[in-house]
Amino acid sequence: MTVNYLFASHIGKRRTINEDSANVFNLEDGLLAIVCDGLGGNRAGDVASKLAVDTIYNFFLQKSDVDNLTRMEEALKAAHYKLLEAGNQNEKFRGMATTAVVVFIAGNTVYWGHIGDSRIYFLTDNSLQQVTKDHSLVQKMVDNGLITSSQAEKHPHRNIIVKALGEDNECLPDSDYFFVYDNQQFKILLCSDGLCGVLSYKEILTILAGSNNLEEVSQNLYNLIEEYGSPDNFSYVLISNT
Repeated sequence: MTVNYLFASHIGKRRTINEDSANVFNLEDGLLAIVCDGLGGNRAGDVASKLAVDTIYNFFLQKSDVDNLTRMEEALKAAHYKLLEAGNQNEKFRGMATTAVVVFIAGNTVYWGHIGDSRIYFLTDNSLQQVTKDHSLVQKMVDNGLITSSQAEKHPHRNIIVKALGEDNECLPDSDYFFVYDNQQFKILLCSDGLCGVLSYKEILTILAGSNNLEEVSQNLYNLIEEYGSPDNFSYVLISNT
């Protein structure tokens, strides 16, 4: 399957450093896309996100003989332990952590993995699906029926996450896969919460469905986030077969 892609990472208007990292890699057996958002309340969030991206990439590069779902899970765990190791070796990196969303497209199969509150969206037939489920306090509140999904979008504690790479001793990411058909047109968006925490579901849908030109989609995402004051770093990967 032939796909187009674009990725971007912006500091936003209210941050002094960019703690996000995003990249896309063409491997021999597929396309690997990664977005990581270093935790601003922890140390060295910028180091954590970059180290996680590099570790996940290197794991995929070196472990092409492993089935892809296991590869996804183990790559995220490898990044988790690499962050812990870096913290043990250097005091200034101790406690650093990051979210992660990863997509690997091999043939007609889309493998994905995630931990934290960065997200993956899938658009087809003008219908937008949020593939990932946030590992966050407000998502737990939604799951327990304490608040609605719409209330969660503006909840004051929506940035509190309950899982991340580099936190705790155990790494429990989510991972799965889905198929796309040969003639099925689609777009995939990976993003940090500097995008999905600012734009609504409807706004993301409108922008993704509004153009098949990824440069134009990217510019429209950027313009609207900037219009809302871009309160955080925001990074994204756009993938399309249109």
